[in-house]
Amino acid sequence: MSGVLHVLLHMAQQPGPFTSETLAKAMDTNPVVIRRIMAGLRDLNYARSEKGHGGGWTLACDLSKVTLRDVYTALGSPSLLAMGNRTEAPGCLVEQAVNAALDQAFCDAEALLLSRLGEVTLAMLGDDLRKRLGSRKLQGIGAHHA
Repeated sequence: MSGVLHVLLHMAQQPGPFTSETLAKAMDTNPVVIRRIMAGLRDLNYARSEKGHGGGWTLACDLSKVTLRDVYTALGSPSLLAMGNRTEAPGCLVEQAVNAALDQAFCDAEALLLSRLGEVTLAMLGDDLRKRLGSRKLQGIGAHHA
């Protein structure tokens, strides 16, 4: 999810299309990875692509209307928590009690996280980025790395 948000904020920084190569260089990854990410964003109408000379990827959404939860959902709602329950002895009453308590805690934590993700828009991330750039007079896609 972080990579997708990173790409979207790069694109929001300046107008005009971005090639997969340009975005890949900014994110220190392979253009194939970017094309895969961008194809998913295009399918969800968050980005569009133009072929040919002067073409590339552009934003197709209003960043003030897209939340982090929207992006999370667009990515197929991947697992939020890396922890899981022990399941080696499902008949063990201790394991059942522990798993029941952990299940509830995991559900509560996930609900809270999803709620918070729904409160943060991509425009808010862009505002935070602009504040962080502050008085830097840097331009271009790599300005945030200075």
